[in-house]
Amino acid sequence: MSEIPVHPRPRRLAAWINPTEARKVHSLIDKVYQRKNLEVAWERVRANRGSGGVDGQSINEFAEQADGQLYRLQKELMAQSYRPQPVRQVRIPKAGKPGEYRLLGIPSIYDRVCQQALLNRLEPIFEPVFDEANFGYRRGRSTHDALRKVWKEIKGGREWIVDADLKDFFGSVDHDKLLTLVGQRISDGRVLRLVEAMLKTGSYGQGRLFPTERGTPQGGVVSPLLSNILLTPFDWEMRRRGYQLTRYADDWVITCTSAAQARAAIAAAQRILTELGVQLHPRKTRIVHVRHGFEFLGYKIKCGRQLSLPADKVRSGARSGELYAFPREKSVQRFMDQVRQRTQRRVPLNTEELIDWINPVLRGWGNYFKRAHVRKLFNRLDRWIMRRIWSHRFKRWRCAGWKVLPAAKLYGEFGLVNLVGLIPSIVTRRIAPS
Repeated sequence: MSEIPVHPRPRRLAAWINPTEARKVHSLIDKVYQRKNLEVAWERVRANRGSGGVDGQSINEFAEQADGQLYRLQKELMAQSYRPQPVRQVRIPKAGKPGEYRLLGIPSIYDRVCQQALLNRLEPIFEPVFDEANFGYRRGRSTHDALRKVWKEIKGGREWIVDADLKDFFGSVDHDKLLTLVGQRISDGRVLRLVEAMLKTGSYGQGRLFPTERGTPQGGVVSPLLSNILLTPFDWEMRRRGYQLTRYADDWVITCTSAAQARAAIAAAQRILTELGVQLHPRKTRIVHVRHGFEFLGYKIKCGRQLSLPADKVRSGARSGELYAFPREKSVQRFMDQVRQRTQRRVPLNTEELIDWINPVLRGWGNYFKRAHVRKLFNRLDRWIMRRIWSHRFKRWRCAGWKVLPAAKLYGEFGLVNLVGLIPSIVTRRIAPS
């Protein structure tokens, strides 16, 4: 995953999208509006669920007239009369940053089906071009694969980290540069115009229509692929220069052997990203040694302290200078906020229904972090979650809930997810033969 490409640098940065000058795809739009492709796209949109767009149409309402809607979409794409609606603007508060919001753009169900149909055809064309350093929104690759790569590099002695962030990436994408990169592999003008229409559709929020001169809607089906296309020249060029880059969407790190190499990596990244129309966030990009820790994909990764005692005298199991990973504080607080919201005393559910409602949150968050150093944290959160359930059941904080709803009953009869029980070493111990 960290090998340096053997071929030389192309004449233009955009040529990284087609480094071998392979033949471009000429006729693609007929594959996009093919009825079978539209049906597959609709099934994927329905499986992902989600809310509706500016037209207010829900998944269930679209499903009631799916055949007619797909027929209309096919005819519009054939006649080149399809025009996407503005995306619905949703403001998501940033955790720990009062007054700051992340803007999501939610397309209508009809437009999401069109984007998914386009994605179905574009993905196989661009996937072979994407670099090994890119783990974001790609089949067969995950955040944990990216973390394992970084972990292995740090263990190999690359302890200086470029912890970088892109400034308003999804809101600052240069449409002309992105379309130029897409055009390196696609020569069908109808598809290029369709992509451009999706980029410039505008957004509606707070009673106003906002034009979209830059950016790609964060929330659109095709946006992750477009972001990967734009940043692929960055991936290839950084690796060609010998830097160990690991990227997931707009979140990336570079592991280095020295502070000087890390400073050179930032300078190189700045030059390449500027050429692509993207900027590094000046306050969120830093060089840090792993002993001070850095955050990546929801985790905090750092080296433990050097212990003065010899290893045979340490009873806690801690090892001197060992590398650790655990959920970052923001991830823990966001998880607790979700549980608080679902276990408020006024929530009109009985205990069994309440547990069914919070279990997906517990299972999803626990499975994501279960392989980190989380046993003490999970144990503390398990006790806190039980207190939240007792408080909801008896409508007050100080109660004797443990008498009526002991842990054995909550985890056994009611099926409450036990975070500690998700840890692989605990599961293995429980199922091991006696």
